[in-house]
This record gives sequence, C-alpha cells and structure tokens, in this order.
Amino acid sequence: MKRIKFAPNLVQLVLDGTKTSTWRLWDDKDLQTGDIVEFVNAETLEVFSKAELTKVIEKPFKDLTDDEKEGHEKYINTEEMSKKFEEYYHKPVDENTLFKIVHFRLIK
Repeated sequence: MKRIKFAPNLVQLVLDGTKTSTWRLWDDKDLQTGDIVEFVNAETLEVFSKAELTKVIEKPFKDLTDDEKEGHEKYINTEEMSKKFEEYYHKPVDENTLFKIVHFRLIK
C-alpha cells in the first residue's frame, strides 16, 4: 500500500478535517485519483489514518488556482512556501516547480 508522510504538526489538521489536500513534489509513488493510501506521521512513522485520493492534479506552483489551494495550509508568499518545501525535499523549489495537488477523503 502506498504511504504519504506528514510532518507531526499537520497530523491533527488532517484528522480534524482542516487539511483536506497535500502538495507533493517529485512524486516517487505515482499517486493517482482513486488510490487508497496510508497516512504516516513522518517523525514516528506511525500510521494515523487511511484515505482515498479523490483528485490528483500536477502543475507548476505559479499556476495553482485559489480553489486548488483550498484545504491546504496557507503561506504568506512564494518565498515562504519555497523555503518550507526545500526543508521537506532538500532540493531547490520555486514558482516553476511542478506540484502534485492531492485531495483526499479519510476512511474511517
């Protein structure tokens, strides 16, 4: 089964329904609409939920619409977003970097 890791500070946001999408770069799992995946705390490696991927889109960050940003944590500007994703992926990220926007529904 495919697994998606989340930073510990995001786990509760996923569980309480505040966070309903995630952005992934350089997807090595081939995430697709309809996939059933396990959600994992990146720090403890514990599975905290399962989810169905309801919509998966790939495009450069600069082309994301406001609707596509819904359900994701907000960033003050592109620089803040780039820095956060560079921390996650240890690679340079800018407005032309391809993002996979993954919307999900938790499975109870």
